[in-house]
Amino acid sequence: MEYPSLLPRFLKYVKINSRSDEHADRFPSTQREVDYQMVIMKELEELGLSDVHYNEKAGTVIAEIPSNVDWDVPVMGFLAHCDTADFNSENVKPQITENYDGESKIQLGDTEFYLDPAVFPNLKKYKGQTIISASGDTLLGGDDKCGDAELVTFAEYLLQHPEIKHGTIRLGFTPDEEIGTGAQHFDVADFGAKFAYTVDGEGPGKLDWGTFSAAQFELDIQGVNVHPAVAKGQMINAIQVGIDFQNALPQDQVPEKTDGRQGFFHLMDFSGTVDNAHLAYIIRDFERDGLESRKDLVKQIVADLNKKYGGDRIKLKMWDQYYNMADELAKHMEIIDLARDAYRACGMTEINEDPVRGGTDGSQLTYMGLPCPNLFAGEENMHGRFEYTVLESMWKAVDVLIKMSELNAERAKK
Repeated sequence: MEYPSLLPRFLKYVKINSRSDEHADRFPSTQREVDYQMVIMKELEELGLSDVHYNEKAGTVIAEIPSNVDWDVPVMGFLAHCDTADFNSENVKPQITENYDGESKIQLGDTEFYLDPAVFPNLKKYKGQTIISASGDTLLGGDDKCGDAELVTFAEYLLQHPEIKHGTIRLGFTPDEEIGTGAQHFDVADFGAKFAYTVDGEGPGKLDWGTFSAAQFELDIQGVNVHPAVAKGQMINAIQVGIDFQNALPQDQVPEKTDGRQGFFHLMDFSGTVDNAHLAYIIRDFERDGLESRKDLVKQIVADLNKKYGGDRIKLKMWDQYYNMADELAKHMEIIDLARDAYRACGMTEINEDPVRGGTDGSQLTYMGLPCPNLFAGEENMHGRFEYTVLESMWKAVDVLIKMSELNAERAKK
């Protein structure tokens, strides 16, 4: 079904800079996120949703679509995040390519960058459809402003069509998903849903209920800096110690050499001098035991290097980020089945349930007592200048939200 308000709403949203900041010492991490959330909140109020409010503790805009049936229906929630990733998001200029031919390169603004189906083969699937991209200097922001626009459009449609029967539906617009901290503050009790879905996935048919388990660690290395002329037997080069650590990790277990269900160690930052150096890593594994084994390996390498160089020269700080939500969602397969049935009812016979090589807010929320798989939103090539979305994919996402609402009410009546 076509939803005329969806495209102008999406274009309005992506032009608002709401990028989060992992280095900030506040929550939400940027005021621009909050400013953007207030735009959404005002729109929800104008549409006539109930219980529209901003939960300061959670940094979340919450709203309700009231039930229009006279029987008890489990309260269902839908969530989308309001921040964008760490790529230029100032002065986003979305461009629209209608009736895409499925073969041509799409130039991004006046830059030397193109969306090329030879490089991005998913483009070929969208022949005859409307491609929305950015101008080559910024990301688009479809991750997750696709989800934001879809949720608001979904709410608008249900309120305008009372003949569609549904139970109470709670909506949440959250901050700081891209830096992994937003869900930590989420207020499950205030949200008030029995189960929920993040709307933050890829193309039509993608259903995510398995993710990596994740940890992060940092190394701070103290060297011994003396004049190179007299360095023999005295200098300990902190940079070299960091190199030694990196070389002691499995060299084939890095993002650029793994796929499928293979985990990895990922060096994200390495800075320093002879005197001191700092390294930052993330660890990913689909199995909880695998994550623990990787953490143990890091600890052992640190211990070995400290023994080699003497003293507590390398200081390790390590913490868990999230766990594979499949381990918990396996206890709630009825909500996976609800999504599957809605997908099929909306014409998607092939459902891609491959686990996410990453995480979602649902990874944390599921372990906080809110079972929360992830639905597709139509996002492609997220987190950079080559990001795009497809209007028809976004329409299909709204179709699915509507059908899930109907099916949830129908099942409760039986």
